[in-house]
Amino acid sequence: MHDRGTVEQRFERALENAERFFMKTGKVHQAVLAIARRLDQANIPYAIAGAMALGAHGYERVTVDVDVLLTREGLARFKKEQLGRGYAEKFPGSRGMRDTEHGVSIDVLIAGEFPGDGLPKPVAFPDPAEAAIEGDRFRILTLPTLVELKLASGMTAPHRLKDLADVLELVRAAKLPAELAASLNPYVRAKYMELWHAAQIEDPG
Repeated sequence: MHDRGTVEQRFERALENAERFFMKTGKVHQAVLAIARRLDQANIPYAIAGAMALGAHGYERVTVDVDVLLTREGLARFKKEQLGRGYAEKFPGSRGMRDTEHGVSIDVLIAGEFPGDGLPKPVAFPDPAEAAIEGDRFRILTLPTLVELKLASGMTAPHRLKDLADVLELVRAAKLPAELAASLNPYVRAKYMELWHAAQIEDPG
């Protein structure tokens, strides 16, 4: 049984973390700016993905890690130059890293691999040099690419249903048009339209 004081302290900490996140002063924002700066300085192509990219495109939700798209070569170069200088592997040989200064997990997506269940499909993680645009503070996935990857992930991996929820909430928050479907891979178009229609329904209240 949880001690009431402990539960309340945990809740207060969660509120404080959320407030820092939305003020863009939390550890995750510091970590994404730090890795973007180092990748830029090393001229390694990258694109920030995941919740940080969602936020840049208009739907903000709290996250505790940073997702970054790299090529295999880009990851190898970054590790060679940065491990032991503020970054550590999660375990020997892992693609994922930890920002040791800010205590934030860095999840690496590899160009050419497949989202969701990891099995071959018409949508793959693209080359970040071709799929990134300049955001306000770092390079992010283009909107169609982000939506495509989220849809392909949620469609093929039952444990990734939050990716479909992300697209639904992004449609609502950023008022994405139905016409965006035309710029998406045919593999995910029907799912986008299904979620787009769902997003037009207002909760009663």
